[in-house]
Amino acid sequence: MRYMFLIYDDETSPKGNDPAMFAEYGKFTDLVREKGVLRAGDPLQPTATSTTVRFRDGNAITTDGPFAETKEQLGGYYILDCKDLDEALQYAAKIPSARFGSIEVRPILEMQDR
Repeated sequence: MRYMFLIYDDETSPKGNDPAMFAEYGKFTDLVREKGVLRAGDPLQPTATSTTVRFRDGNAITTDGPFAETKEQLGGYYILDCKDLDEALQYAAKIPSARFGSIEVRPILEMQDR
């Protein structure tokens, strides 16, 4: 089953721009690639680069920035193919930002299952 790992942390924290942190992410990415479970994964640009779109009363409304003000921002994601939730949670605990942010693990709804 595929799981999405949504990586949240404080984008203003110096930890996010630390070269050592990038190296740790490189090691994690190498691990899941070597295990054959990596399907996708990318870091995201800062929330200041985002635009939120809402469609109300026949009109598209755009707002600069994220859809909500939060202490932690979505900074990136992985999609891994895991045998079950237990395996997914084991990988989530190895994502470097889990030490100071949070990792939301969510199963992907496979459209052929619908």
